[in-house]
Amino acid sequence: MSRAAVVFDLFNTLVPGADAARDRVLEEMATVVGVDPAAFVRAHHESWSDRLVRWDAAQTVRILAGRLGIHPSEAAVTRAVRLRRDLGARLLADVTPATFDALDALRAGGYRLGLVSNTTAETTELWPATALSRRFDAAVFSPDVGAAKPDPRIYRAAADRLGVRPADCWFVGDGADGEPAGAAAVGMAVLRTTEFQDTDPAWPGERVASLSELVTRLRA
Repeated sequence: MSRAAVVFDLFNTLVPGADAARDRVLEEMATVVGVDPAAFVRAHHESWSDRLVRWDAAQTVRILAGRLGIHPSEAAVTRAVRLRRDLGARLLADVTPATFDALDALRAGGYRLGLVSNTTAETTELWPATALSRRFDAAVFSPDVGAAKPDPRIYRAAADRLGVRPADCWFVGDGADGEPAGAAAVGMAVLRTTEFQDTDPAWPGERVASLSELVTRLRA
C-alpha cells in the first residue's frame, strides 16, 4: 500500500529526550522558587498528565510549589520558567545533520511530514522558530489539542492537518506512552525507531535503528 505521509514523534525520535538534563534543570528551578529540589522533581514527574494538556510552564511552577507549601513571587516564577524555556530551546536545537538529511530526503521523495508530540506548553511556543519546524507540513502538540498519545484524537488531528487519512500515514516513534499501539489503532503503519532509546522493546512491529535506515526502508 502506498502511503503519502510520515508522522513523527519528537523526543527520542528526532532529538534526544535528555531526561537527566531535564531533572537537573528542575532542581535549579526548585532552588529558585525555594522548595526542596528532590520533592519538586518528584512532583513534576507525577503531574505529567496535567502538564501535557492543561498547564503552561508558569502554572506548573506555581501549582507544584504550592503543593509543596511555597507560594513563590512572580519574579521567582519568571526566573524558573526561563530556565525551563532555555532547556527546551537547547533540546529542540540538538538535531544531527543526519536527521535533517533524512527529513529532506523524505520531502524530496514526495512525502508530507507531520509531527505529534506529548509535550509541555513551552515546546509548542518554541517550535515555530526552530530549524526542525521548517521541515514539517503540520505539527500537533498535546497542549494544543487537549489530548495526548495514545489518544486517537492527536493522530487524527495530524492526518487532518496533512490533508490525508490516517491509513495514508506511516508513524515513526521510539514507543513511549503507548504511541505505537495508538497509531496502529487509527490505521497508521508503525515503524519504531531505536536511534536514541529502545523505549518499547516488546512492541512486535517493525523497527529501524536510525532515520537514515527509515529513508532506505520507505524507498524500498
